[in-house]
Amino acid sequence: TRQLLAFARKQTMRPTVLDLNATIENLLTMMRRLIGENIELEWKPKAGLWPVHMDPSQIDQILTNLCVNARDAISTAGRISVLTENVSLDAAACAGRHDASAGDYVVISVTDTGSGISEAVRQHIFEPFFTTKEIGKGTGLGLATIYGIVTQNKGFIDVDSAPGRETTFRIHIPRHNVPAPPEQEDTKAKGPVRGHGKILLVEDDPGLLQICTLMLERVGYTVLPASAPTMALNLAHNSAINLDALVTDVIMPEGNGVELARKIRAIRPGLKCLFMSGYANDVVSREQIPKDTEFIQKPFSTAALAEKLGRMLNSANVSP
Repeated sequence: TRQLLAFARKQTMRPTVLDLNATIENLLTMMRRLIGENIELEWKPKAGLWPVHMDPSQIDQILTNLCVNARDAISTAGRISVLTENVSLDAAACAGRHDASAGDYVVISVTDTGSGISEAVRQHIFEPFFTTKEIGKGTGLGLATIYGIVTQNKGFIDVDSAPGRETTFRIHIPRHNVPAPPEQEDTKAKGPVRGHGKILLVEDDPGLLQICTLMLERVGYTVLPASAPTMALNLAHNSAINLDALVTDVIMPEGNGVELARKIRAIRPGLKCLFMSGYANDVVSREQIPKDTEFIQKPFSTAALAEKLGRMLNSANVSP
């Protein structure tokens, strides 16, 4: 947990006053695509929701990770419910808990009709790299990332589940006591930077590969997803495919993203490259990253990814 919180503190935060109902509304289309057609997404916003003060990209991370886990817990058809509400807790409600304190909170609840979680598993679900999924189906960082984000924002998480019944995650975010400023006309229309082009996306985690694909498609790019370096190399060798950029994870079980980029750029000289990693700076040294490429730290929002990629594609051509 100490390592996870240290990692969370290294992330660049841009907190702002948020209406979580409006923030979540903007994510619903992507969330529906993420969970698939056989699962119903139910949205229950509470009117008069209190404002919170946090980075909107962190809400993106919380909801996408919770929805991916909920989707994976549902074997065939089912339902995922997302609701918001205001909750006031007194000292008695927080008694015996080291992670909660009395006060006003905005709560995001995500409930799925999946297989449930045993008490033994619940004791470990927020630990980094703990996962009950098959090998290759997940890294075990999703819930750990959520825990780090919520704790960083002085909130806490409740989990209500048992084998054979619904699971509910309740994310408690402290109320911000300064009212949200009225939205200006120019900020209403402002969204992620849109782009165009064909992107070769390489990510070994299936959930993250799907999320990043949806992020890029949402802002106008055509995406060729690859779950392993060998798959990416096969696509790069296909001369019938035009590529505008490579976006790749750095550390993968089947190979290093930097070495993969070298091989692909030998085939396609001058191809622009964006590296991404969720590891701290002492694991991924910036000296490893070629100077004529870009780097983005996980977790990131759609807007941050679109801005970084757009700026890279609009810059002068790199050297072969």
